[in-house]
Amino acid sequence: AVVSTQSTGVDIFEGISDDAAVDLAQKLEFEGDAIGQAATEIKKLYELFIGVDATQVEVNPFGLTDQNEVVCFDAKINFDDNAQFRQKEIFAMEDTSESDPRELEAAEHDLNYIAMEGNIACLVNGAGLAMATMDIIQLHGGSPANFLDVGGKVQESQVEKAFNLLTKDPAVKAIFVNIFGGIVDCKIIATGIINACNKTGLELPLVVRLKGANMEAARELLANSGLDIAAYDELDEAAGAVVEFVK
Repeated sequence: AVVSTQSTGVDIFEGISDDAAVDLAQKLEFEGDAIGQAATEIKKLYELFIGVDATQVEVNPFGLTDQNEVVCFDAKINFDDNAQFRQKEIFAMEDTSESDPRELEAAEHDLNYIAMEGNIACLVNGAGLAMATMDIIQLHGGSPANFLDVGGKVQESQVEKAFNLLTKDPAVKAIFVNIFGGIVDCKIIATGIINACNKTGLELPLVVRLKGANMEAARELLANSGLDIAAYDELDEAAGAVVEFVK
């Protein structure tokens, strides 16, 4: 079968025009009165997309009934998490019964946590750095236990909460903190680490790599903390060290 993909451009300030909606309906091979119906549905779908702060509105199938009515038979809609403050009614309908409780707990503190199947817990800032950290752990023969992104506006209390989440996982045998201090203050991370270790009585091996803003002050805090923290400057060296701890 030949699959044809049709598209049309939309000016986000103007919305989808009547002509563009009709053109798209014709490209989808609607005929006769169904063209006008389909064009109306297409415009409504776009209005829905904008109105609910969606990141995706996928309709499959979009077709014609035996009574010549154009219908969206099934749909999948994803919503922008950043728009939760505007879409409270929609987000209130979320079913969390099948979600990982740790992920829900993390979200309450503006942390992004995804559980995995390894034994090296990762605490990082930024999704890109998280992916790179997991990759280099695997390159050294290790296996990440999670994806935990503290974000760019992290505070000391969030670092403490992150450690609490990491240490709840019985599979975790070591913790790897890898922070690039661009918009994150390394000193805040270091203080949060120290407080978390003292409050939880952390007994797991802890490897820390801090680079960027206030990193010298942060390293000094860690060095003078009296805690058994393995601090490294280079990512490759740090990743190799944390993998050795769990062998």
